[in-house]
Amino acid sequence: MKVRILSGVQSSGRLHWGNYFGAIHQHIALQDERDAERFYFIADYHALTTVQDAARMRGLVREAAIDYLALGLDPARSTFFRQSDVPEVQELAWLLATVTGMGLLERAHSYKDKVAKGIKPSVGLFYYPVLMAADILAYKSTLVPVGEDQVQHIEMTQDMAGYFNATYGTQVFVRPEARLSASPRVPGVDGEKMSKSYGNTIDLQADEKELKKAIMGIKTDSTPVEDPKDPAKDTVFTLYALFASPAEREALAARYRAGGMGYGEAKKLLLEKAIEHFAPYRRRRAELLASPAEVDAVLREGAARARDVARATLQEARVACGLA
Repeated sequence: MKVRILSGVQSSGRLHWGNYFGAIHQHIALQDERDAERFYFIADYHALTTVQDAARMRGLVREAAIDYLALGLDPARSTFFRQSDVPEVQELAWLLATVTGMGLLERAHSYKDKVAKGIKPSVGLFYYPVLMAADILAYKSTLVPVGEDQVQHIEMTQDMAGYFNATYGTQVFVRPEARLSASPRVPGVDGEKMSKSYGNTIDLQADEKELKKAIMGIKTDSTPVEDPKDPAKDTVFTLYALFASPAEREALAARYRAGGMGYGEAKKLLLEKAIEHFAPYRRRRAELLASPAEVDAVLREGAARARDVARATLQEARVACGLA
């Protein structure tokens, strides 16, 4: 069976370095794999659990689309679409929900973590893994690139696919497998996992002034300049390593361990790397901002292709459980 790759990113805020290094960078690289089909989507249904302003939602979806295209997504090699343009996933989610136990959802780490951080729980937030499973299973996806915090959701998707197939004596759903990126966990400016929900991100769209402010504000410890420092425990070094070559990483690590270098200097090195790395993205993004029809066409054509696949899967599921 041909490899079918699927992944998505929420339009719940401006995309950031965590989205890029944890997911988008891998999505772009996977376009070079010949024997694979790729489906990437903007998860606006999921974003409704946190964004409940229509104008802002529309703006965030467009920004996410522009960012993906500016970073190198090629619509000729990948099916790129807006989640809500494929409503079949909602019916499929309901079919999965009818064979899924409450206990499985209650064990979701992501839900428990958000509640622990004071995010108001909604039915939608609790139901998130079911809709995510429908997103994956609708396209008979075999490989799902994710960050480490999403691996449990892939395991839950495997369970839901198994529940449905066993309940109805069918093989409608294919078992998907998770694939971690080279940077499965990207730290935010506070050292915790970078996340829009936690307000600790560095935005992809940040101009040089905003970027400098964010980087200079990264939390560090109080080790004096002259003392040795442990690069493995420093957020600035961890972020620098995402941009740097192996030789550059080792050179900076050696300076950390030798002492005599302050975190301020390390932050300046990180700033230089980030500005250089994202320069092509900023140029392409400016072009796309001036060509909204191009962006709309990509999403429209991608949705048509995705919906054909999802519609066929849904029909199989409806037949299996007696609805068609």
